[in-house]
Amino acid sequence: MQRKPAPTRNMFREGQINDLVVRDLRKFNDSRGWLSELFRHDDLDPEFYPAMAYTSSTKPGVTRGPHEHVHQADLFCFLGPSNFKLRMWDNRADSATYNNVMTLVVGADNPKFVLIPKGVVHAYQNIGETDGIVINCPNRLYMGKGRSEAIDEIRHEDNPDTIFRMDD
Repeated sequence: MQRKPAPTRNMFREGQINDLVVRDLRKFNDSRGWLSELFRHDDLDPEFYPAMAYTSSTKPGVTRGPHEHVHQADLFCFLGPSNFKLRMWDNRADSATYNNVMTLVVGADNPKFVLIPKGVVHAYQNIGETDGIVINCPNRLYMGKGRSEAIDEIRHEDNPDTIFRMDD
């Protein structure tokens, strides 16, 4: 098998990314407020069943990432109360969509479930005017059982020369 060249910033092309799953999240409103079903096991391949869940708050203008995981898939839920620019780069050399980049606006105005497989670099930026909440239900435990393993994360945001950029 011939190895594909390492990507450069100019090599990325807009396009779909194989194995990425994006679904609408529906809010059911009534007099008490709203409810949204985030995921169901009967909608997921067992490989992606969540092992844990956490929520984070991101201030306006702040970016989390870009980073990627070697073994972990992230199952993000963007419901609001703010909006986010979510960008993903297919960094899997064996993928038919290698070097594709995909950008979505998700959150309050466009609630989404986004399943990001391992090897897909991802970042999100709060583009709203209020703190935004993101729920993540990854398929691996953070630092493994008992928090005894190395963190499964390649942090591209720590490299000022990274080719994975949020600016257009």
